Formats: sequence, C-alpha cells, structure tokens
Amino acid sequence: MRRRHSTLLFTVLSSSFVSLQSQSAFTLLLMISVLQAEEIIISTVKDYGNESVAFNEASGRILAENIYCDRDFPAFNRVSMDGIAIRFSGFEAGLRSFTIKGTQAAGDTPIELEGDDECIEIMTGASLPDSADTIIRYEDIIIETGKATLLVNQLKKGQAIHYRAQDKREGDLAAPAGIVVDAAVISVAATIGKTNLLVKKLPKVCIISTGDELVDINATPNPFQVRRSNSYTIREILNRYGVDVSVTHLPDNPSIIEQQLDTYLKQYDVVLLSGGVSMGKYDYVPAALEKLLVQQLFHKVGQRPGKPLWFGKHHSGSLVFAFPGNPVSAFLCMYRYFIPWLEASLQMRKKPLLHAVLGEDVTFTPALQYFMQVKAAINEQGKLIAMPNHGNGSGDLANLIDTNAFLELPSERDHFIKGEVFPLWVFKNIF
Repeated sequence: MRRRHSTLLFTVLSSSFVSLQSQSAFTLLLMISVLQAEEIIISTVKDYGNESVAFNEASGRILAENIYCDRDFPAFNRVSMDGIAIRFSGFEAGLRSFTIKGTQAAGDTPIELEGDDECIEIMTGASLPDSADTIIRYEDIIIETGKATLLVNQLKKGQAIHYRAQDKREGDLAAPAGIVVDAAVISVAATIGKTNLLVKKLPKVCIISTGDELVDINATPNPFQVRRSNSYTIREILNRYGVDVSVTHLPDNPSIIEQQLDTYLKQYDVVLLSGGVSMGKYDYVPAALEKLLVQQLFHKVGQRPGKPLWFGKHHSGSLVFAFPGNPVSAFLCMYRYFIPWLEASLQMRKKPLLHAVLGEDVTFTPALQYFMQVKAAINEQGKLIAMPNHGNGSGDLANLIDTNAFLELPSERDHFIKGEVFPLWVFKNIF
C-alpha cells in the first residue's frame, strides 16, 4: 500500500515537472503569429461612409472623390517672369531696342502689339497677348526714355511662358480619391472653385485605460504608482487623422469594467483599451468582454513587445483592440495593427511598406517576432540604415525619444546580421 502511494506521488510530481517544462511551449502554441494577427484585423475593415466638409476644414482627412479640372491649367498662356513681351520675329530681324507700348499687370486685359519694334512691360501671372510670343526678364534689359534695350544677345522663342493647358486640360483628373487632403489638395480645390470636399467619415473611437496603479497626469504618484500616459499617446497618434476620441479611465473593479464597457460598446465604433489583458490576478478585461458577448478573434501574438494583445468584435459591430499596459507595447501595436486597419477602413491609398538595412549585428533569443527600436536614416550612398537603440529593453519608453521606427525581425531566427534587410515601421519623419 505504501509502495502504491509512493508511486502515485512520484507520478504527480513528475507530471508537475513536465507541466512546468512544457508551459512555455504550450503558451507559444496558444499564440498566433504577427501575420495571422494582421490578417484577422484587416478582415474586419469597415467603410464608415462619406461626408461633405468645407474644403478649408478638410485638412488631414481622406479624399473620398476624384476632383476634376473645371478648365484648363493654366487657363491662358501665362507669363512666368516680370519683364517685357515681344515678337521673336523682331529679335530675329536684328532688333535690340523696343518701344514700350504699355504696361500689363496680372488680371488685366491683354495689350496687343502692332509691330515687331514694340514691346509691353508685363508682370508675372499676366495673360500673354496673342501678338507676343517671348518674354525677356527685367534683369536682361535696360529701360530709358520709353524704350527697352536688350543686354543679352541670345533668346529662346517662347521663353518664360507657361502655356495654356500645359499642366492639365479641362476635365482631367486633378486629385484622386484616397489621398490625404493636404496643402496641395486645398490649393487645387480653391483653384477650381470647389468649396466642399467629399471625405471619408471617421469611426467614433473611445480610449480606455485601466489599472489602480495609474494616476492622473496632474497628480503626484506615490512611490508605487505611475501617471497615465497611454491614453494621451494613443490620442496623439490619432490626431493626425482627425479622429475625435473620447478618453476615460477605469479602476481594477470587474463590475465597473463590465458595466462601462457595455455602455461604450453601444456608443462607439472602436474601443481601444490599455492594460488589464495579461494573465495577472487583476487583469479583468478579457473576462468582462466575454460576458458582454464580444467575440474574441485572438488573444496573444508571438511578438515582443505587445504579446498580450487582445482583439475582438461585438455583435453590434464595434471592434475592440485591447493593448497591453506597457507603454511601448501599446505604442507599437497602434502603429503595427490599428493604423493599418484605420487607413484601410478609410480607403486610403496603400503605402508601400518601407524596408531598411540593419546597421549592426543583433541577437534576440526568444522565439518571438522582435520589434526593435531603431534610429533610421539615409546614408551617403542613399541607403536607409536602421541602427539599433537597445536602451533597457523592449519596454524602455524613454528610448522612443531617440528612435523613429521599429525594425521587424522574424521569430524563426536568433541572430541577425549587419547588412540584412527587414521591414520598417516608422513613427516619426525619417527624411
């Protein structure tokens, strides 16, 4: 009897040891890959429709219509330099001094020449008279007693003239749908008299941080607390797209989290959560979402930072991105997953993924896709080089100040060699 009990105890202890040994491998089996996570998220892309806004209030929005020229660009033969307008035939005949018939400003009715020996003082932007065909800039003439005398002996017929329809013809596409409304689009819209632009509607977004260890930025934290930063970081990332967001914070209380999430899921198209999604005793978010019938599409991705990422869909159509509380993890997940989803939902023209050359050898042993903080820059040979800035690991928030991108290193390798090329996820201007 004693021997049987000992055998049973040995079996239990042996099973526990095997369980501990295989726990890491089992966790890896539960995780999905970065590519799988990307594909699942992109599969939920949704068109939120269009709306018309005043052209001068559309900056940063995504154009939802093609804009066409209402007339030729330019609409007339346009003078592109201040000076005089002549007939080139007079210069060819040997004339070097011309009688000034008049002065024509931009917007004036053209003054026609009557002879080869005449000229018109003419300003930039003016419509070229039909009887003139060449502009000579002021720097190349001298004006005395009503005559303009050339200081040069070489001219090119048609110089300094921006010809009618040289840029675009009436009816040509001036700006395509899917681009960001910027100063150039505003300029075109103003030129063709388009006072309103059709742009993509933006999803309604709520940002929620969780955790009793977090205090407001105006508060003085105790030695074991930190100020809230993720909500403000996420909001700032969304500002460039013009997304109007609501920001709130929830304590580590399961009933409050569930109650508030129920309200937000009915009011917003997207809920962005920060914190409470790992395996800790106070990580209540996944359970609350399950009770609210939010379909979990995945939980945990084989990457660092950002492994605990949770993504799901509510029956109302609302999407939930639950980011880890680690600030760098949330930062990365916004750029790697949410921004591509947002740009696809807004039908923004897809930008090619940048790649960069690794600037030095790197070793990373965990079997995870590693998003390494780097400083990317163009070298003298025109190559985009990514120099690692390791800092104090993947969670080093202060390191983001000195970097401008994440270099995505594949999970199936440990060693990465200087000169190899990998995908680059940019979060600052690198040019």
